[in-house]
Amino acid sequence: MTALADRLYRTLTDSFEEAARIVGRAEEGVRLELVGGKTRSRAAPDGDRGLITEWLTRICLQHRPALWLNPGQGLRVEAYRGGRARPDGSLASSEAFVGQGEWADPDPVLMVVGVTSHDFDTERRDRMEKPRAYAETGIPLSLLIDRAACEVTVYSEPDGARHADAHTVPLGKTLRLPDPVNITLETEPLKDWVD
Repeated sequence: MTALADRLYRTLTDSFEEAARIVGRAEEGVRLELVGGKTRSRAAPDGDRGLITEWLTRICLQHRPALWLNPGQGLRVEAYRGGRARPDGSLASSEAFVGQGEWADPDPVLMVVGVTSHDFDTERRDRMEKPRAYAETGIPLSLLIDRAACEVTVYSEPDGARHADAHTVPLGKTLRLPDPVNITLETEPLKDWVD
């Protein structure tokens, strides 16, 4: 990346972070992200989405007690870390984000979790742009709980541009989360929390 392009990208990111702080203080429930050079707002989590995240947190604690599924922690994403994303959960050691602030370094993250919303841009944002940003960043696993499609996908083996492997199961089936997480999910309970 040239020095000028790098400076412009940093300026865009700095401006975004300031705008996100201002909007977050002014409008309750508004959360902004910067992915693929585009600023988007995320819907505030609804009750079912919160329950899904709680369910997954409990499973992670049972199987990997040294880890914590941090809800809503902002991450610096994409190849040059100029993007800013807010996964529904970031699985890392319990102290991984201490002192990090609103937008944390993604290096300690083993898995990010996304639960689809009912926004008009869910297809593009949740199913395409964010998994690609997580792969560019090198986050080992990305778990997408797709409430509209009634399925769960685990993306793995990031190669710097995309995840080389994606495994999808319908709700109710078993899904193995590969290393470095190495947990098997029984997705049957998710059927009760999709609309």
